Amino acid sequence: MGSLGDITLENNNVMCPPNPLDPEEFRRQGHMMVDFIADYYHDVDKYPVLSQVSPGYLRDRLPDSAPNHAEPIEAILQDVRNHIVPGITHWQSPNYFAYFPSSGSVAGFLGEMLSVGFNVVGFNWMSSPAATELETIVMDWLGKMLNLPKPFLFSGGGGGVLQGTTCEGILCTVTAARDKVLNKIGRDRIGDLVVYCSDQTHCALKKAAQIAGIHPDNIRALPTRQRDAFGLCPETLRAALAADVSEGLVPLYLCSTVGTTSSTAVDPLRALCEVAAEHDIWVHVDAAYAGSACICPEFRHFIDGVESASSFSFNAHKWFFTTLDCCCLWVKEPQHLVNALSTNPEYLRNKATESKKVVDFKDWQIALSRRFRALKLWMVLRSYGVANLRNFIRSHVNMAELFEGFVAKDERFEVAVPRNFAMVCFRLLPPLGSRSTRDGGLETANAINKRLLDAVNATGKIYMTHAVVGGVYIIRFAVGASLTEERHVRSAWSVVQEQAEALLAELEVQAALQEKSEAGLTEFNVHAAMQEQAGQAVHA
Repeated sequence: MGSLGDITLENNNVMCPPNPLDPEEFRRQGHMMVDFIADYYHDVDKYPVLSQVSPGYLRDRLPDSAPNHAEPIEAILQDVRNHIVPGITHWQSPNYFAYFPSSGSVAGFLGEMLSVGFNVVGFNWMSSPAATELETIVMDWLGKMLNLPKPFLFSGGGGGVLQGTTCEGILCTVTAARDKVLNKIGRDRIGDLVVYCSDQTHCALKKAAQIAGIHPDNIRALPTRQRDAFGLCPETLRAALAADVSEGLVPLYLCSTVGTTSSTAVDPLRALCEVAAEHDIWVHVDAAYAGSACICPEFRHFIDGVESASSFSFNAHKWFFTTLDCCCLWVKEPQHLVNALSTNPEYLRNKATESKKVVDFKDWQIALSRRFRALKLWMVLRSYGVANLRNFIRSHVNMAELFEGFVAKDERFEVAVPRNFAMVCFRLLPPLGSRSTRDGGLETANAINKRLLDAVNATGKIYMTHAVVGGVYIIRFAVGASLTEERHVRSAWSVVQEQAEALLAELEVQAALQEKSEAGLTEFNVHAAMQEQAGQAVHA
C-alpha cells in the first residue's frame, strides 16, 4: 500500500525515491483515477445506499501496518473497489434522501482538482493573491444572486469568506460578538454573556458557544410550537431577553435559522431582528441548507429581514453543487472578525498587509492555513450559470412536492409539518386499535415509525433519516442529490409503501393474537370463577 515508494538500502547506499510529483506519472495515474470515479458514478445507483457493513469491518480486511515497499496504483484501486466502497454510504446516489444533500457536480469536482493540484496555502494576500481576490469576487457574485443587502458585500463595506462548515462560521461570529461586547463591559464579565436560539437550532451553536467560553447555563434554547410551524416566536425571545436583563445578564447573540435540520422550519427573521435590536445583540442567520434556494426569486422572501442581521451563512456544499467543504459567510462589519481572530507575528508581516489595501482571510477564520475553495465555487457558477442553478433547485422542489402528494393521498400516512423547500416530513399513522387514550397513540406511532424507517433503510434501496419534533417521531425525505430524477422518487415511495404494508400486516397479526389471548384469559377466568362458586356451594 502506498504509491510514492520508499527509501531502501542496497549495498549500504541510499536509493533515490521516485519523484512524488512526476508529471507523466501523475498523468497516467490521474487518468486511471478519473476513469475509476466516472465508473463509480455510472453504477452508483446499484449499490446499497446505506452501507451494510458492521463496525470494525475494515480492520479485519487491511494489514495492521503500512507497507515497506511501494505498491502500484492498480492494486490500490482494486482494494478501494473491494474494501472501501462497501463501507461507503453513498451520498451521491440518486436514492439518497437522508439528512440534507451534499450535491456534487462535474464542475465542483474539477474545481476541487484544480484547488488540490495548486495546493496553495492562502492565509494572506501575499501567499497567493489570486486565491484571495477570486474569493472576494465570488462572494460578491453570490451575494448579488441572493439579493443580499449591499452592506454585506465587499463593494458595500462588508464582505464574505469561505469557511469549511457552518460550525466554523458560527464559531467565528460568536467570537466576534463576544469580543465586541467584552471590549465595552470588561473581560471579567464573560460569565454574564447569553446566547439565544430556538429548540430547533442546529447543535453547532451550542458547540460554538461553549468553545467561545459562554457558560453552558447561558445558552437559551427557546421552545417552539407547532402552531408557529416550529419557528421561534418573537415574543418568546422578548420575554427571555427581559428575564436575563433583569438578572443582570448580558444578551449577546441570536442564531436565527432559515431551514432547520429537523423540519426545515423558518424563523421569522424580520420580527426577531426587531426584538434583538432592542438589546443591540448580534443576529446571525443560519441558512445552511435553505440558503441555496434563496437564489430563486420565489424563495427569496424566506430571508426577508436579513438587512437587519449582522451575519448570514449558507453551505454551498449542501444544495449548491459544490463539494464539501464550502460554507459561505457574509458579515456587515468584518472588522469585528479581524479584531477577534487576527494574529500578526513578525514572520507574516508584509507590505501588502501594511498597505491596508488587501484582505488577509487568516483574520476571518479560526485556522491560519486555508484552502483555495473559491476555485470550485467559481467553476460551479461559471459552468452552470444562475439560470441553470435555479432550475436545478426548482427540479428538486418539484420532486419533493410530488412525494408530498403521494403521502397526502394515502390515508395511512400524514405530512407531519408544512413543506417549505425540498424536504417532506411524514409519518405512518398507527392502526386505530393501537392508539391508546393515554397518549393519543403517540408512543405507539413513534415506535411504529422507527420500525418503518429501519425496515426501509435495511432494504438498501433508499436511505432516509428521522427527527423528533414536538415529541413526534417523523421521517425526513430530503430531495437534493444531483442524480435524482422523478423515477427515483416514485420508486422510493413504492419502497415506503411496501415496507409499511408489511409492518401493518405484522401489527394486525399481533393485535389478533393479543385479542385472542385476552379472550382466552377472560374465558379461563370465568371458568375458574364458576368452579370456585360450585366448590363453595358443595361446602355449604
